[in-house]
Amino acid sequence: MADRPAMDRPSLVIASGNAGKLRELQAMLQPLGWWIHSQNEWQIEEAEENGLSFIENALIKARHAAALCGLPALADDSGLVVHALGGAPGIRSARYAGKTADDAANNHKLLEALRDIPAPQRGAHFYCAMAFVWDADDPAPLIAIGQWQGRILNAPRGNNGFGYDPLFWLEEEQCSSAELPANEKNRLSHRGQALAAMVEQLQHVSLS
Repeated sequence: MADRPAMDRPSLVIASGNAGKLRELQAMLQPLGWWIHSQNEWQIEEAEENGLSFIENALIKARHAAALCGLPALADDSGLVVHALGGAPGIRSARYAGKTADDAANNHKLLEALRDIPAPQRGAHFYCAMAFVWDADDPAPLIAIGQWQGRILNAPRGNNGFGYDPLFWLEEEQCSSAELPANEKNRLSHRGQALAAMVEQLQHVSLS
C-alpha cells in the first residue's frame, strides 16, 4: 500500500462526475477539513461499473479514481430500489433509460413502468453504498451504507435535488425529496446517512 498522506490536512478525490452528487458530497465533507477534489480536475473517464451490487460498483469507482489521480478516493454507488419492479432500477438507476439518458428520461421510464400500480404498492427506497480507499490497491477499504424509505409519486414535485428526487415521496416529511432544502436532504438522505457513517470512520482514522 502507498504511504498515507500527512493527516494535518489530507487531500481526497471524489470519484464522480455528477454535478449534483458532487455538490452534496462536498457540502457534507466540510467537517473533515480535508482538501476535497473532483476527479473532473484530472479529466478522467468514468469507471466501468460492471459490479453486481452497489458496494462492488462503489469500490470499482474509488479504486479507479485513486489509481488515476494518485490520491485517496471516495466513491458512492446509489440507486432507487422499487419494490413493485423487483428492485429495479437498482444499480442501473443512472442509466435506466439508456447509457446516455438524462434525469427526465429516467423519470419518464419509471412513471411508465408504474403507470398501473396503485399508490400503496409503490413503495421504494434509495440505497447508497460508499467506499473509501487510501490507494488503488488498498486491501482494507472503508465501507458505509445508507437507506431512505419512501414511495413513488404519479408525477414529479419540487425543483431541488436531482435524479429521481422529484418522484420520491417522504411520508414523514409530507413532501418529495426535491421539495426539501439542501441541508435537510443531506441530513435525511441515503447518501447523507452513508456519508455521516463514513465521516465518523475517517475522523477516527485521522486521529490515529
